[in-house]
Amino acid sequence: MCMVSCIPKEKPTKKWLKGNLHAHSYWSDGDDFPEMIMDWYKTNSYDFTVLSDHNTLNEGDKWITISMKEHLQKGFKNYLNKFGEDWVEHKLDSADNIQVKLKTLQEYKSLFEDENFIMIPSEEITTGFEGKHIHINATNIQKVIKPLKGDSKVAIIQKNIDAILAQRKEMNVPIMPHINHPNFGFSLTADDFVQLNNVQFFEVYNGHPAVHNEGDSTHLSTEQIWDVVNTAYVQENKPLLYGIASDDSHQYHQFSKKYSNAGRGWVMVQSDSLKAENIITAMEAGDFYATTGVQLEELSRVDNELHIKVKAEPNVNYKIEFIGVTASDNKTKVIKVVNGLEASLVLDKDYLFIRARVVSNKTNMNFFDENEFEKAWIQPITLK
Repeated sequence: MCMVSCIPKEKPTKKWLKGNLHAHSYWSDGDDFPEMIMDWYKTNSYDFTVLSDHNTLNEGDKWITISMKEHLQKGFKNYLNKFGEDWVEHKLDSADNIQVKLKTLQEYKSLFEDENFIMIPSEEITTGFEGKHIHINATNIQKVIKPLKGDSKVAIIQKNIDAILAQRKEMNVPIMPHINHPNFGFSLTADDFVQLNNVQFFEVYNGHPAVHNEGDSTHLSTEQIWDVVNTAYVQENKPLLYGIASDDSHQYHQFSKKYSNAGRGWVMVQSDSLKAENIITAMEAGDFYATTGVQLEELSRVDNELHIKVKAEPNVNYKIEFIGVTASDNKTKVIKVVNGLEASLVLDKDYLFIRARVVSNKTNMNFFDENEFEKAWIQPITLK
């Protein structure tokens, strides 16, 4: 006799969730209020986002003075008009400057979170070494981590990564560190990454115009750094490094290639739930891709086969490139190119790993480089 337990359970339906993992507000060096920024992301069909302000979790009392610049004065008026006198706490100082008390994360999250949109607490742990930038985001962090010092770039990064993971263990909550914009000031090299442990994420694309994603004549691009690092990680039996795309947005009132605006880079995560812990679990499994506009209809990784199907836009052409590093000489090679919407590749023993990139012929007025085309980066897979 078959009881209820005999009925096969339906597998949870996974769906694609759009999210940004790097943004700033008036709590640090952004130029808008958290509520206005959250409203933009929610209105623009994001499922989740963060405010990763420098060395803060948007908590406590903080008053700011609104700059006399016209666009920031207008920004305050827009904020006041949208949320009203009952919400916006403001006053004039002795010089008639407008001062505003910032709302905390716990205050403003109630305005936006629902079954279709969440905000994940985040901090950009910000420090440096001998003029080089060291910025590490901690997604779903629960308590502020003050940046730790060390006697080298690698030592400092490792100490801060370890502190994030220690909080994760202590609080039994998934907290995800990722290393930001290695080419900002050309601060971090592939060799720096190779020496690290327990690093699983970095920004392969960052929307700030000062980050040099493409490298230059003497510095590797972020994609080249990615391949060098993963070559070493596979050989040392470390987990693969995954690539994130993010806005790193700071400016919300002026729009041009010289400003770090919202909407330039994001991740698409395949998850069965819009919860921080599920999103992080999916990303740690590699179930996501990074993008600046290209969307995928299908992405599967079964055994050692990577299959991609692009969600087509009218009058846009797409090129799917499979990229791998050969085991014999550790060199990066384009293994296969398909001009179209769908392609597959099976990884064989000749390659340490493969990844994929989809490039369209569509540019975007929001990009800081007018010669840039929309892309997507698919995470690497390996035989190991």
